[in-house]
Amino acid sequence: MAATVQSKGSGGGAPPSYVKTPASWFIVSLPVDRRLARYDIAGSLAHVEMLAAVGILSKGEAELLGKGLRGVYEEIASGRFVWREDLEDVHTNIEVALTERLGSLGAKLHTARSRNDQIALDERLFVREAIVSVRQGILGLELALLDLAEAHADAPMPGYTHLQRAQPVTVGHHLLAHVWPLIRDDLRLADGFGRANVSPLGAGALAGSTLPIDPAISARILGFAGPFENSIDAVGDRDHFVEFVFDLSLLAVHLSSIAEEIVVWASQEFGFLRPTQALGSGSSLMPQKRNPDVAELVRGKTGRIVGDLVSLLTTLKGLPLGYNRDLQEDKAPVFDAVDQVLATLHALTTAVSTLEFDEARLLKAASDPRLLATDLAEYLVAKGVAFREAHEIVSRYLAGDGPLDPKSLRDADSRFGDDVADLLDVRTSLSRRNTPGGPSPKAVRAQLVRAHDAVGLQRYSLSKHAECVELVDSLLKGEPR
Repeated sequence: MAATVQSKGSGGGAPPSYVKTPASWFIVSLPVDRRLARYDIAGSLAHVEMLAAVGILSKGEAELLGKGLRGVYEEIASGRFVWREDLEDVHTNIEVALTERLGSLGAKLHTARSRNDQIALDERLFVREAIVSVRQGILGLELALLDLAEAHADAPMPGYTHLQRAQPVTVGHHLLAHVWPLIRDDLRLADGFGRANVSPLGAGALAGSTLPIDPAISARILGFAGPFENSIDAVGDRDHFVEFVFDLSLLAVHLSSIAEEIVVWASQEFGFLRPTQALGSGSSLMPQKRNPDVAELVRGKTGRIVGDLVSLLTTLKGLPLGYNRDLQEDKAPVFDAVDQVLATLHALTTAVSTLEFDEARLLKAASDPRLLATDLAEYLVAKGVAFREAHEIVSRYLAGDGPLDPKSLRDADSRFGDDVADLLDVRTSLSRRNTPGGPSPKAVRAQLVRAHDAVGLQRYSLSKHAECVELVDSLLKGEPR
């Protein structure tokens, strides 16, 4: 068919999307939305099955359309498909290619469907699959951190507030403090999957169809929890995009926190980490340097991902209800955020898996008796001293220039007994911090069990979400369901 006919005159109606107009160069979206081709074809296959199930298409027509659509998909997947830049978008490219193969039968594909519900469907299918991919990446990083935490569950290190040494903790405890935010990130994504897992197919442009379609059929074929409740909301809703990119932004902030500590710990000033090749590269000028490039890029990409969220929210702000062409701009920030997060997770997991801690240096830093000041105050509290008074006693003691030892403590306050010597040993101090969620080796091991249990629940939830996503692959391959 003639797919590049030049529009003549103004006429009374709008030309179809495959007809060139003076604005075609501006409204084209193919360079971005061609990424959705596999979801577009999967949605079309489900739509064809639904049309056949309600009697709008015959069984023979549905089989021919299904075969034609899968043929187009095979060409796209293999890189043999010729994308036509003169056609506006991914939908039109696929429909025109199908019609060139099947003639007038191909024109029946769009029965009871609009590009409005079509793109809304493609985006939800994309989000479902992207959530699964990101959750898999989070799981890999969690496991790398858990392995490190187990290996260093007993190793003392300084804990920090305001980037100042505060109290002793263990390396295992500190690493687990990064695991729990990742677990929450995964829970948010899993929760968002449920809200994205609703099919908009059948909503049409905004008001459904006069034909006897059944949106529940196509929803079931694609593994959705169900069809839309309101046709206007179905085509205009982009909450799933916003929620997803917000989740990615918060995840990126957590990844940036890990990266920041790697940068600091790998510096000569701290020296807590030994340099490894997985962390980065050498300087182009200074032979002695190895820079933590991976961690620095993780920090840098976080701003970009947060920017994607702002871009998306700004696009949606103030839109009238229903579909508006502004929504063509919703995909680029989402695609970018997903790509950057997946790359970041992969690179950071590789880096974390190779981290080498200098436990001797960590122990030396944690053994500064000033880090045990709170222990000394709590010792006095156990003797009946009010905490504020105990705090003042220890503060005055530490302000002096004398040695920090048991004798000087007893001289400072007679309520310090001979057993105060135990308080000045960092390992003893840690063993006493055995409250739930605390840094003692015993508490850390209990925390590791809980973390592994939480990750186990993640695995189960992830497997269920992956099953929904796999339905798309089965549909594209024509496998029996």
